[in-house]
Amino acid sequence: MPRFLLRRLLHTLFVVWGVVTAVFFLVRLTGDPTALLVDPSATQAEIAHTRHLLGLDRPWHVQYVDFLFAMLRGDFGQSIQQRRPAMQLVLEHLWPATVELAVAATVLSTLLAIPLGIVAATHQNRAPDHLSRLASLFLQSMPSFWLGLVLILVFAVQLNGLLPAYGTGTWRHLILPAVTLAAAPLAQNVRLLRAGLLDVLPQDYIRTARAKGLPERLILYRHAIWNTAIPFLTVTGLSVGFMLSGAIVIETVFSWPGLGRLIVQAIPGRDFPVIQAGVFVFALIFVLVNLAVDLLYAVVDPRVRLS
Repeated sequence: MPRFLLRRLLHTLFVVWGVVTAVFFLVRLTGDPTALLVDPSATQAEIAHTRHLLGLDRPWHVQYVDFLFAMLRGDFGQSIQQRRPAMQLVLEHLWPATVELAVAATVLSTLLAIPLGIVAATHQNRAPDHLSRLASLFLQSMPSFWLGLVLILVFAVQLNGLLPAYGTGTWRHLILPAVTLAAAPLAQNVRLLRAGLLDVLPQDYIRTARAKGLPERLILYRHAIWNTAIPFLTVTGLSVGFMLSGAIVIETVFSWPGLGRLIVQAIPGRDFPVIQAGVFVFALIFVLVNLAVDLLYAVVDPRVRLS
């Protein structure tokens, strides 16, 4: 276990370093933010002075080395637009807004997938199974922004404001963005669980359990479903990262004041520190969640040994 953790932590550091390095150079290819900050009538001397104050007049490799050393101290610089520490802004928008939305969508997509996947598997090639597969394909192929707009049109417009269309404040504001964000992972989880159960249910130990007279519900929830837990857990872990990053689109559609919306607003203004800090946090959360999933393998299935 210690060797496994050490390897994974080194891998995590390498992945995060690769992501922040790519973002560092890519955002600088978008242009110079100085032009968006100074007055259109500013002289070249004033523009050069502003670039010097922002540290953008130095070569890229010098800026990159300084950025890495500052990042190790947790310093991502000041937001160019808001004149506040970039990491502070990122953390304020991450918690509770983005975390709340991602957790709600994860719980929704996981808890609903279990009964729906079981129903589809136990009614193979019958109406519930056909309906489940059709709905899953529909939800997976539907763009999230389009689904969000449809839900706004139905629940906020056609039903006279039954649910809020944007903003935050109450649990009712969370429903539409959480459902929109959970739609694609829910469909994926249902299909995965159905396929796993169809492989497990014909196994000898399931027939033995039925021969002993065990209730079908006990067989499904205590024996069959645990043998589909490894792939289900893997996809769920990836879904958490997807929801955190996919929340960028959903937060924009529903004007949800989260980290994704903050990054979207920072891109047109070329707010390099905010973009870099936001992507760093997303990458770190993603790799840590997947590390936690790997560690849970041994808990869910004792046959798995980490070495």
